[in-house]
Amino acid sequence: MASIFTMIIKGEVPSYKIYEDDKTYAFLNINPETKGHTLVVPKVEVNKIYDLSDEDYVALWRSVKKVAKHMEEVIGRRVVMKVVGVDVPHAHVHVMPFDEMWESGKTLKLRDDEFEEIRSKLAF
Repeated sequence: MASIFTMIIKGEVPSYKIYEDDKTYAFLNINPETKGHTLVVPKVEVNKIYDLSDEDYVALWRSVKKVAKHMEEVIGRRVVMKVVGVDVPHAHVHVMPFDEMWESGKTLKLRDDEFEEIRSKLAF
């Protein structure tokens, strides 16, 4: 069975898309730790980030860099990146604005209109 991220990439499950290219897809995390918390995923479904081909690994990190720099410019705050690799069996990188009140692992509850407002600011 395909991962939830593969279903999002294929458009089978809706998402708040921030960025997409031929190898990667970035979208807002629906259980964000901070407002703007984005997941950047390779389009190829691989469980562990270090199992990606070199080409896909480089493409993923190129997109992470692009999303992080754009996020920092738009939101005006430092950006945190982390690789956890245990919550969904599809390689991914978390990119999120740093907030002094942030506690890793705690999530925010946002309404659809809040997600859409953030998406419209961050999308490119």
